[in-house]
Amino acid sequence: MVNLAGYQDFIEIHKSANSVVYRAQRVDNNEPVILKFLNRDYPTTEQIRRYKQEYHLTCQLKYPGIIKAYSLVEWQRSYVIVLEDFGGISLKKWLNEREKLSLEEFLFLAIATVESLEEIHDQQIIHKDINPANIVFNPETKELKIIDFGISTQLSRENPTLKNPNVLEGTLGYISPEQTGRMNRTLDYRTDFYSLGVTFYELLTKQLPFSAEDALELVHCHLAKEPILPSEIDHSIPWVISEIVMKLMAKNAEDRYQSSWGLKADLESCRQKLESVGNIEVFSLASQDISERFSIPQKLYGREAEIATLLQGFERVAETGKVELMMVAGYSGIGKSSLVQELYKPITARRGYFISGKFDQFQRNIPYSAIVSAFGGLIRQLLGETEAQLQVWREKLLKALGNNGQVIIDVIPEVELIIGKQPPVPVLGGNEAQNRFNLVFGNFIDVFCHKEHPLTLFLDDLQWADLATLQLMERILIEGQTEYLLLLGAYRDNEVSSGHPLAISLGKIRQNRGEAIAQITLNPLPLNQIAALIGDTLQQITQVHDLARLVWKKTGGNPFFVNEFLQALYNEDLLQFEQQSRSWQWNMAAIEARGFTDNVVELMVEKLQKLPPYRQEILSLAACWGAEFDLKLLSWVGDRTAQETFDFLKIAIERGLIIPLSELDENLLIQDYKFGHDRIQQAAYQLIPENQRASQHLKRGKSQGD
Repeated sequence: MVNLAGYQDFIEIHKSANSVVYRAQRVDNNEPVILKFLNRDYPTTEQIRRYKQEYHLTCQLKYPGIIKAYSLVEWQRSYVIVLEDFGGISLKKWLNEREKLSLEEFLFLAIATVESLEEIHDQQIIHKDINPANIVFNPETKELKIIDFGISTQLSRENPTLKNPNVLEGTLGYISPEQTGRMNRTLDYRTDFYSLGVTFYELLTKQLPFSAEDALELVHCHLAKEPILPSEIDHSIPWVISEIVMKLMAKNAEDRYQSSWGLKADLESCRQKLESVGNIEVFSLASQDISERFSIPQKLYGREAEIATLLQGFERVAETGKVELMMVAGYSGIGKSSLVQELYKPITARRGYFISGKFDQFQRNIPYSAIVSAFGGLIRQLLGETEAQLQVWREKLLKALGNNGQVIIDVIPEVELIIGKQPPVPVLGGNEAQNRFNLVFGNFIDVFCHKEHPLTLFLDDLQWADLATLQLMERILIEGQTEYLLLLGAYRDNEVSSGHPLAISLGKIRQNRGEAIAQITLNPLPLNQIAALIGDTLQQITQVHDLARLVWKKTGGNPFFVNEFLQALYNEDLLQFEQQSRSWQWNMAAIEARGFTDNVVELMVEKLQKLPPYRQEILSLAACWGAEFDLKLLSWVGDRTAQETFDFLKIAIERGLIIPLSELDENLLIQDYKFGHDRIQQAAYQLIPENQRASQHLKRGKSQGD
């Protein structure tokens, strides 16, 4: 029996793999409370982190539609969250106790939930786990509150990484496509709208939109399958309500509702029609759904042919098993990486693996850096598998590597967590060691390339690749032992001349394979595509032509520069949302008079220079370390505490200058980051006076040696 000093009359009301929840009373005043215990004798640091976060975020949200948190109490080796008890039960449990919700009941619950979610979003918090178990309702008082902020975030956007489905954040049946990390999208507040749509679907039909035998199949359903319309499952559900649910569950966030205001307006219209005439007639949805948030769509414009070529290449590899090399060329910022990430969905459908590594302009002396990074990510995905599945991988790897397992562990230490300690390998001379590595690494790669799970390896910024990597690529492609591998390379063709090592290596591959190398070259966006992007951003398709022409002239149609230029207009209040008309407004004369630079690096330098001085300095230091960096190292270099450094980085995250690569840790800090783009790193690096750059690189070298 559980015991906590100061509380009595414990009644268990919920138990899951992570927590046990009790109703109880405080001894001193008999006040009813909810006590949430971690369901582990020895909780992990991640579980402790989530409990602390849940408590701190809940305390910030002092609204009627959010559960109140009273205290966080240390208990044994763990913590207990003390919450208000307003006599509610979860919608999940309440729904299970009922035959069916009436339309009146559904609309009441739906509107109340939207109002609570609006309170959360107004505080710039994304819940990330909306589902009926986290919505609590008192049928007597009609109070409804949202609970459980364990994985919520105060960042306006996140960049979910590709993980094993078994370890994804959130409840898998309700998770948005972008939250899976397998979609070419960042995550923002609209992820909650998708989960809300699934919740509404279940309230109406008493079933989830997708069922699957395993986690990966369920992820693929969220990415690519269309659910049956609720009105087809139950003909008594009005078509309009069915369409509201389906709009919430759109695969692309841009196609969902964009505001709680617009969603609530449609639900209110449904309720009014039901009350006044007894049925819900068809009406135009989302007529009031204009978002005040400035959000540039993430979908790719004008790349339909290139996407088709890429998908065809992947399907050929998956069908025939033949290894293919496909190169994606274009200027910096043209959208090479974004194009390649369109493969996430078909790869998931084929149960394949997608891994990527990026070469760094300031780390060209590190051999195999991008390939090692890519396969390190793959091993971290595998570590999320069940023990039975890990044993299968262990046997495959040991068979392929023989007595040379340590060769791989030396460059990818995580492999040891799968295959265990390995005997040392003999010391060889330079050429012999290189040949052994190429042979062993080739065998290592082959383990992951099979018909059941084809592998796509994406190497970005190949213009900065080291010679050892290029030689390994040649071996894989020329010797022909590997199967079911799509090797994708992206490079800046304006930086690769005929005598460049990459060009020479591609020539060898072409000659030895006796066939052309598939190539996609990305060109700048034409005016009509920029107009479409701006029209979608400002939620109006007319009156944007003059603005689009100016943007096209200033940016040359470079997608990265287009996005940054539009963001600069918004930051300078030259694009404003007018509340009265609920529309976006701009003044062409004022924009033209502002005199923005037409150089993307200069624009990024200006953007960085608007940051307070120390924030500029910390990003400049990070730029010396490469495209990716971590909080611990940055704190040491900047001579600040980790908390101070993290606080300095928050504004850079909000402005899209850097992207978190990990979640909050037990101290509610984010440890790993990358620059949002090469051009941002380049601009941050240029802020360092030339006479100080050498000393910063020396300091970096010493830190790596230590």
